[in-house]
Amino acid sequence: MADQLAIREIAERNIRLLAAKPSRGHLSCSTRARLVDGLRCEIAEGPWRFAADMPAKVGGDETAPTPGVLGRGALASCLAIGIAAWAARLGVPLDALEVEVQADFDARGELGVGNGVPPGYSEVRYVVAIESTASRDELDRLLAMAERHSPYLDVFGRAIPLSGAVRLNGKEA
Repeated sequence: MADQLAIREIAERNIRLLAAKPSRGHLSCSTRARLVDGLRCEIAEGPWRFAADMPAKVGGDETAPTPGVLGRGALASCLAIGIAAWAARLGVPLDALEVEVQADFDARGELGVGNGVPPGYSEVRYVVAIESTASRDELDRLLAMAERHSPYLDVFGRAIPLSGAVRLNGKEA
């Protein structure tokens, strides 16, 4: 397991690389989800394999977390990892760190019930719990840096371009 010093050294090495070769920072990723049974999807990217399913009360088999759990988990873990990485970079000691993500939604939107009810979240909140010997000023600076540079806070908080394509029977539609 990497300690704070190793994390800081890795971050500094990556910063030097990207400062010298900015194009190395332009990346793309691709994740696939394939429906395998009922509402269960198998998800893959590179060597990683996981699954999503829905609760029985909406037609799933409850064999895996829902996409909502995975999305909230992505935000919570991204924040926790970002805070830990920035703590290493700033030399802020962490004894314990936990991030809870809460989301409100109206299930009618996903089912097409109710005029104008959106299918997504109406509000997302997060609670960061830190145990540290650092001063309040150090922790405030740490949180400000981690929040400002969090990829998933950005994804959740900013409208970004979204496009889709459809292939029907193996051909572009």
